[in-house]
Amino acid sequence: MKAIALPRYGGADDLELTDQPTPAVAPGEFLVRVKAAGVNPGDEKIAVGTLDGIMVTHFPLIPGFEMSGVVEGRGFGATEFAIGDEVIGFVVKDWAQNGTYAELVSAPARTLARKPASWDWLHSACLPLNGLTAYQAIKRINIGGSDTVLIHGAAGGVGTLAVQIAATRGAHVIGTASERNHDYLRELGATPTTYGEGLAERVRELAPEGVDAALDFYGGDAVAVSRKVLKDPARVASVADIAAPEQGGQLVWARANADELTEVAALAESGKLSVPVNRSFPLEQAADAWRMLHADSRARGRIVLDIDAA
Repeated sequence: MKAIALPRYGGADDLELTDQPTPAVAPGEFLVRVKAAGVNPGDEKIAVGTLDGIMVTHFPLIPGFEMSGVVEGRGFGATEFAIGDEVIGFVVKDWAQNGTYAELVSAPARTLARKPASWDWLHSACLPLNGLTAYQAIKRINIGGSDTVLIHGAAGGVGTLAVQIAATRGAHVIGTASERNHDYLRELGATPTTYGEGLAERVRELAPEGVDAALDFYGGDAVAVSRKVLKDPARVASVADIAAPEQGGQLVWARANADELTEVAALAESGKLSVPVNRSFPLEQAADAWRMLHADSRARGRIVLDIDAA
């Protein structure tokens, strides 16, 4: 199969289009022919060795965790899907090696869900990681009902989905974003405000009694600012600040969960979620996709590899 791979730790300039053997399919796993693969900053962090102390990495390394595709084979005891089923996946294992920047990937059942039937391959490939991150953060601090929730980085990949998922639960969202994205947040149903100095005061103007919960998808001092405006300072979750627990909040690291991914896919299929795609690249231009991540890190919309999405 064709796959992007690295022989050792390295960045965009080290990515190579290679021929790799078809991945082994363990019991409880599925062999999936990848149609499209989402591109995420975490893909590069693993490739350059930033997460070496967190995740064991084997080489040659095929990057990537997100994908949409078609089930092509099944391991012993893998019964959740049939050959030909269309799926999406957050394909994470206990180590990094055989990722989704490839024509084929082996995926444990716990990492997969059925693809939203009305979504195309490119948009579907951008749903699993960001969708699960947003969904799990919202569940962690129990957002719902008539909550007013402050979302930092609301126009980003995770934030966009968090705004929409929170709205399906009945919450009112105040979202931080640059001014160029304020109209976009209004389209999603959020009340926008700007980043930076004076944020706590601006939030107080929008929610004089304070907010019920806060989600940090931005980093910086977002957790500290959130605690100033929260009714309950413990109801803040961050995916960007590893010191959140030391500040009385919670740190969220997305975990593969088939049931939760199925719920996210169902929201997408029902028309309650949307994911903007900024640009797609063919597999052999994965390096250019990574360079684009750096060139405009705050651009709206996802970057995706079109492997066989036609």
